[in-house]
Amino acid sequence: ERFLPTEGSVMGAVLQWTVARDAQDVRRLLEWLPEARSSRERRALLDRVRGLLAELESALDGLDSLS
Repeated sequence: ERFLPTEGSVMGAVLQWTVARDAQDVRRLLEWLPEARSSRERRALLDRVRGLLAELESALDGLDSLS
């Protein structure tokens, strides 16, 4: 009998948390975008959104590889 979960189930939980958190953060950043005071701020927000989307895609790929 195992006392700790298998590595795959831990990885799956981490990836699912990452997907949920990144999606929430992307949503929040996109809500802030119209309120940005300058094009520099808008660009910084978009850069962060792109980074989170790349991380989100990687997490989704990881979940696919676990199943």
